[in-house]
Amino acid sequence: MTIKEEWIKYGKNNEFSGFTARLEGVESLPAIIVIQEIWGVDGHIQDVVRRLAGAGYVAFAPDLFSLEGTYPDPISPERVEGAKQFLNSMPSSSWRNPVEREEALIRLPLGQRTMISESLKSLLGGLNPTDYHNHLTGAAAFLRNTYRYTKGQGVVSVGFCLGGALSAVLASLDPELKGAVIFYGNAPSTEQIANIVCPVLGFHGELDTRLVEGLPAFAAAMKEAGKSFEYTVYPNAQHAFFNDTRPSYQNKASRAAYARLLSFLQEKLG
Repeated sequence: MTIKEEWIKYGKNNEFSGFTARLEGVESLPAIIVIQEIWGVDGHIQDVVRRLAGAGYVAFAPDLFSLEGTYPDPISPERVEGAKQFLNSMPSSSWRNPVEREEALIRLPLGQRTMISESLKSLLGGLNPTDYHNHLTGAAAFLRNTYRYTKGQGVVSVGFCLGGALSAVLASLDPELKGAVIFYGNAPSTEQIANIVCPVLGFHGELDTRLVEGLPAFAAAMKEAGKSFEYTVYPNAQHAFFNDTRPSYQNKASRAAYARLLSFLQEKLG
């Protein structure tokens, strides 16, 4: 069947937008909210949306950086792409090291250096996750109650990096969510864990030590609160191992995680 893809607006005043894909000719399908990395709804996220649509779901990626159709300059798609390509040229261990980043930036022409530096400042330390709560709860409500192709169907969230953390946050904000999937995202707070109703599934890379070291505490907190949490740590995989546009991509881990993801979606959405 043909996959139909489009950008659509949603929200009380159509202030939000997102990229969606679905099997054409099918009127009622379960929905998946695909929550972006810090790179926005880029080619990789759009590809994930298409893949999940091909698996028989309506997939929808809210554009968290866009409001009323505009972007803050430092995190516009063009500027974010430039920052991503810059970081791709460096070892991932240097991304959050300001000294090593500055050594690489200084070799760029002044104008390019200034723009990339501004974008990195926003992306690596200036994003406020609470700014995106309305985007996400609005997307879940839109898919569940309004969008003709998913109205009345269940909704699961799947997020990556920034979006992984927000997937867990959405689970704490939306008691009707059927499941939440975290790809290499930060754990929610104790207060957020208390409000999670749905099962949570996590995927992490062994070499992503900052996040992996916190997983046992996250699992213990979920268990103590009576919540369902299952996670897998893939050997020799880095942060963002699922992103096949990045140097961190690892095929073996990505393939295994995708198979488990599809199983989880079938379990929770039927």
